[in-house]
Amino acid sequence: MNGGAVDSWWRQRLVAQAQEFFTPGPRMVDELECVASVLLAIAFGHLADVQNISWAAFSGYMVMRGHISESLWRGVLRIIGTIAGALLALTATPLIWTSPAASAAALALVGGGALYGSLMSKRSYAWLFVGLTFAMILLDKLEHPDHVVEAFVSTRIREVIAGTVACVLVSMVSTFTLRRRWPGPPSPPAPRFGWSPEAARHASQGALALATLPFLSAAFQIPELSQGAVTIMALMLIPVSSIGKSGLVPVSRRIVLRVGGCICGAALATAFLFLAHASVQASAPVLIIGTMLGVALGRHIENGKSSIAYAGTQFTLAILVTLVPDSYVGAEIAPALARLTGILVGILLLVPILAGWHLVAAPTRAHAPDDPAEPGGV
Repeated sequence: MNGGAVDSWWRQRLVAQAQEFFTPGPRMVDELECVASVLLAIAFGHLADVQNISWAAFSGYMVMRGHISESLWRGVLRIIGTIAGALLALTATPLIWTSPAASAAALALVGGGALYGSLMSKRSYAWLFVGLTFAMILLDKLEHPDHVVEAFVSTRIREVIAGTVACVLVSMVSTFTLRRRWPGPPSPPAPRFGWSPEAARHASQGALALATLPFLSAAFQIPELSQGAVTIMALMLIPVSSIGKSGLVPVSRRIVLRVGGCICGAALATAFLFLAHASVQASAPVLIIGTMLGVALGRHIENGKSSIAYAGTQFTLAILVTLVPDSYVGAEIAPALARLTGILVGILLLVPILAGWHLVAAPTRAHAPDDPAEPGGV
């Protein structure tokens, strides 16, 4: 296609997407459910006096599915995984946090094991949050030695419960109202696998990347390295069928979409943040309106089932970490920049490990395309 034809094709796609964004149907209902769930999760997070309101909001977003039974089950798995990982961290962190080597070994063991379970288990979502929660609590202690582990464990559990309860309530109301007219599409059944050496190798590469984080924390005091752990595990969650001899190609595709989605989401969020600072009297309403618009747009991209669907989740992540402060009084961009820096660090740690193995063991077959029904999802 020549340049004019390409421009025309993109213009038609954008017009079609804009029209669908305002067209009543299952896709619009899902986006409205996510907006309502996020707003309610923010309110519940403040009522529960949690430390990270944006994590409660993101839980409310990620748990949402097209029927109350699916949302409830996903929420239960998220809570179970969070509690299990938190209790494990509560036990291990006081014993290992003063030693980077011991912390690295624990992150590799727990994170790698949880990543393998996320790839292979029918209850992958619970396994994912065992590893994520353990890593987030341990890395927070390394970054803030004065923090009380029990307090962080408590707030992390309350954040997830706040988001999950908000999502389930919204999903329940929608299931018996809007979803009667516009039912959501059925989710594919979770696959079951036996032992997979490819998945084990893939998980061990993720474990190696996680193991570098404590040393990085000790050497450079980089803020929000827990976001690096989240990024590593999220990027490594690819369909087992696409791993082959090397997971570099499918993971690289997810990296591009994660970075692109975060950049676009952060750009929109920053515009609303500056607008909020310019209108101090109405700063909170401006941030809330920006959150609602960003969540709806992110979910719309995610629901497109196109090759860039994963970028929609990352778009929403950037919106929430930027526009959902722990307090709307004096909201600043610095915490969001720190969290986005942690995401970048996770990518920079993971790529050399995958690329190194890719050069050693060239893949012998083509990679399967990314499966929209990815295991879990943060």
